[in-house]
Amino acid sequence: MHEQTKRTGKVYLVGAGPGDPGLITLRGVQCLHRAEVVLYDYLVNPAILEHAPPEAELVCLGSHRCGRVLSQDEINAAMVAAAKAGRTVVRLKGGDPDIFARRAEETEALGRAGIDFETVPGVTAALAAAGYAGIPITHSQHASALALITGHERHDKQQSSLNYAALAGFPGTLIFYMGITSAAKWSEMLIRHGRSPETPTMIVRRCTWNDQETIRCTLGTVGRKIAEHGVRPPAIIVVGEVVGLAPQASWFAAKRLFGKRVLVTRPRAQARALVDRLEEMGALVSIQPAIRIGPPPNWGEIDAALDRLDQYDWLAFSSSNGVQYLLDRLEQKHGDLRRLGRVRLAAIGPGTAEELARYRLRADFVPDEYRAEALAEVLAAEPVATRFLLARASRGREVLAERLTAAGHTVEQVVVYSSSDVEQADAEVLEAIEAGSIDWVTVTSSSIARSLVRLFGERLGRVKLASISPVTSAVLRELGYPPAAEAAPYTMEALAEAIDRSQQSASARQPSSDLLAQGAPANVAQGQGADDESHVHGDALLAEGDPQRQVQAEQQQQQHGDRDPEEAEGFGHGGSTTLDG
Repeated sequence: MHEQTKRTGKVYLVGAGPGDPGLITLRGVQCLHRAEVVLYDYLVNPAILEHAPPEAELVCLGSHRCGRVLSQDEINAAMVAAAKAGRTVVRLKGGDPDIFARRAEETEALGRAGIDFETVPGVTAALAAAGYAGIPITHSQHASALALITGHERHDKQQSSLNYAALAGFPGTLIFYMGITSAAKWSEMLIRHGRSPETPTMIVRRCTWNDQETIRCTLGTVGRKIAEHGVRPPAIIVVGEVVGLAPQASWFAAKRLFGKRVLVTRPRAQARALVDRLEEMGALVSIQPAIRIGPPPNWGEIDAALDRLDQYDWLAFSSSNGVQYLLDRLEQKHGDLRRLGRVRLAAIGPGTAEELARYRLRADFVPDEYRAEALAEVLAAEPVATRFLLARASRGREVLAERLTAAGHTVEQVVVYSSSDVEQADAEVLEAIEAGSIDWVTVTSSSIARSLVRLFGERLGRVKLASISPVTSAVLRELGYPPAAEAAPYTMEALAEAIDRSQQSASARQPSSDLLAQGAPANVAQGQGADDESHVHGDALLAEGDPQRQVQAEQQQQQHGDRDPEEAEGFGHGGSTTLDG
């Protein structure tokens, strides 16, 4: 017999965009869905990695956070080796693969090795700056052309490829990538060749991230402003009359939670709705599950209860997890939800009722107040000896069962899913809390409250806690960490709104003299109008002027940029959204 020829894999070179995970293309997401290996630039937003299958191998290509920066030859070799092993590879690149990202060198290596590949474009930082900083980079009256320029050419080039005379006379907008440490040089060259030193200029740092920062200046002052503010990469610099047309504060920076970082502690599978709402409000959201949800230790008691469903009058669910695990088991064991027959369904809140609706079932009762006490109050009024089946977690309060039993009803409880604490927090989350870069932590159950205290200990005192309900708030107070906000009603939407209200209230109480120190636009804090050197950013200030630190930082970025300049300049690596599992 002939030995079967081993299948060769395929490589997808995918542009991840500048930072906002919503800017990756649909085709990029499709490629990630089928990925077996993801080789990603460290400035790619970790939220984008969630599109890859759980079993995919995720390989960071190096940074101060995740190891040595790989050379371009090493990256090429890794792609080829994985594809030759028959694996589907996504090479995930910041921005667009063809804008200062050395895509050509990678596809040439793949071509020489006979590897099939596809290039998937992405949103580059220049275009993102137009939308997120409000700069109309082309304009019918001011800019009929656009030039994208690297401020850091390869160190092994004999001479610069940039024609500064042509760039100085260019009839449109100039956008420099990787131009922070070289700004004094290229701005001087443009002025020397005839570009006005008064040309409006804007530095956009961490474009599309929720701590995006902008500095308005002129071509003649850009180098000085970078030094004064200690600006560090990643950033792009926009030069042209169109900069003067940008609003003082963009729609993006005006989002209510812009500049705030929120840690969501729900299990990952349940976190999406809350994450989406917080991100829509402008927050940078990280996920660190405090508990794990899984199947029950055994199905024996559940199967026995399902076999006698016709003996119960009510089936009560205290969470969406209970709905999912019980009904999935019912379908698996009996193949049809009609087995529920005449049993009436009770749900503790709208989230649980919505989960029932996914199975085409409607809850017969949902209390106005979403907690066990309210559910028990109504169900306890049923005729004496009503039979209840309660689908519950492996741990939790006994309020519903106790009150129904006290009212003379027959109550049977079955554990339909397990809930256990996460033993260790992600190191990056711990570092962020220690550094004070996380503003809020959400607490959506009593078990999560207790787990968080075990995970973080006294560090919890460094953040504000947002509680889902009075019951959870009481547990937090008992543990010594009172919440700063509480949802009303007890829903994820209301939890996000509670954080927003608390933030707005705190801002209203803050003395105006403190605004500049907290990151308010300079012209707002000082009561000035727009000028040509205003600094507008979110909650985090730019690094204080430390020229040596700034140069060292960009040298590292430029080393990275030697293989992928756009990744090194146009984007950021804010809070991870894939922090546990």
